[in-house]
Amino acid sequence: MAPEPFPLGKELAAALERLGRILLQFYKAVNLLYRQSVQGKQPSWVAHWLDLGKPREVVEMQRSPAFRNEWPRVIRPDILLTEEGWVITELDSVPGGIGLTAWLNLAYSERPDKLVPKQPAPVVIGGAQGMLHGFSGIFGDAARIHLVVSEEAATYRPEMVWLAGQLGRDRFHVHNQHFTGFRLGDAVYRFFELFDVPNVPCAQALFQAAMDGTVRLTPPPKPIFEEKMLFGLLWNRNLESFWRRELGESFFQRLREVVPYTWVVDPSPLPPHAAVPELGLTDWRQLKDLSQRNRQLVLKISGFSELAWGARGVHLGSDLSQAEWSAAVDQALAGFLNAPYVLQRFHKPRLVETQGYHDDHPHPKPMAGRVRLCPYYFVDGQGDHARAKLGGILATICPADKKIIHGMSDAILAPACV
Repeated sequence: MAPEPFPLGKELAAALERLGRILLQFYKAVNLLYRQSVQGKQPSWVAHWLDLGKPREVVEMQRSPAFRNEWPRVIRPDILLTEEGWVITELDSVPGGIGLTAWLNLAYSERPDKLVPKQPAPVVIGGAQGMLHGFSGIFGDAARIHLVVSEEAATYRPEMVWLAGQLGRDRFHVHNQHFTGFRLGDAVYRFFELFDVPNVPCAQALFQAAMDGTVRLTPPPKPIFEEKMLFGLLWNRNLESFWRRELGESFFQRLREVVPYTWVVDPSPLPPHAAVPELGLTDWRQLKDLSQRNRQLVLKISGFSELAWGARGVHLGSDLSQAEWSAAVDQALAGFLNAPYVLQRFHKPRLVETQGYHDDHPHPKPMAGRVRLCPYYFVDGQGDHARAKLGGILATICPADKKIIHGMSDAILAPACV
């Protein structure tokens, strides 16, 4: 626990406030790109890449007219603070931490001033109720809202239970993966990823009800939004004109500024005169031969896998031996048709000085750490009237010796303030 919210400069806070609008437009553009690729209006390899490893029924559901213009109602980027600025390493459309961040915002907003004499409590971003109002708002005027949490996501069930309690148990209900009591007009929050559908007994009934229009489901069952390769598509030169047109020049350039260069690791042979852009490789197997100094790269599974969350499928090249890195590259190449990987430039998080309570010690201790920021944007409204509003920002400060920054038991968790 931190004695204070994590402070952001005014410029960064303002930039993150604006980011929701950009990311929502990016999701809309991704949705259009996939649909037009299926229709032959954009390159067919886009849909081919995004459909790799997906069961036929999942692909068919994604292409269903019922979900044509649906996108996730909660957007959470993972942002690292680096010496050069801030970067977005990936997007999460089924994020944990909604209830946790809501609780932190509430707790730090209501902190008694006597903890820091003569100093008012800092104002957290989103305020005491921003996360609660944001999450509630994504369901419109639905009278009953069901939060369906799978066993795979069971770690997050307590925060969903707390969230439902805050928002009203007469309207919000938390269920396990066996619940099928959906009624006409209900709204459902899907707290399980699509790779886990075979282990979620109620999934098929839920998806059918959503396709029939009986219930309103978010996030929609569209695995394109659970893929990390979307950033690889953003950087693909063949799609540049599409992104400029659909995002607008300002949003396109802003995303390119904060998204690290990302490649989809497709082992298809290149022509003799061709090379992978930026890297100069003529064959992905040459990636194994890069020296440790030149491996400031992150190799990670793109999605639709139990390894695609919690940093379980992430390999930092500069932190691995030659043998370990070679094995990771071989695994990525061999698994392309079933579980594609992406390669991303690594931007080292900068050190910050903070404080935290450790081991039940009565006084906070100083700690040097590296920070991941997770803003939560909640999308309200339909079609062109949809708007993404920032509800709050969770700061995760990991000890300085940690190379990959993610939720871990020895990290400090705090809401962000200006």
